[in-house]
Amino acid sequence: MKHEHESTDAVINRLSRAIGHLEAVKRMVEEGRDCSEVLIQLAAVKAAINNTGKLILKDHIDHCIVDAVLNGDDAAIAELHSAIDRFVV
Repeated sequence: MKHEHESTDAVINRLSRAIGHLEAVKRMVEEGRDCSEVLIQLAAVKAAINNTGKLILKDHIDHCIVDAVLNGDDAAIAELHSAIDRFVV
């Protein structure tokens, strides 16, 4: 089922930037750049992905979960717990 949230455009933009950044890191490795520089850039990519995930999670809670609670959908809460367990590692 396709649905949009307030932050859909922001999420897409953040993912596009993260993809571009990751491609730049790949080029750094191909060019034989210093490992420390590569690790620093990988940390930046990881932070960008995590922040994008937080934005998706916020939208999910604000919309899907609120609707689920109002409609008595306990399965949605269980799915949220499972998603959080997989996202937060």
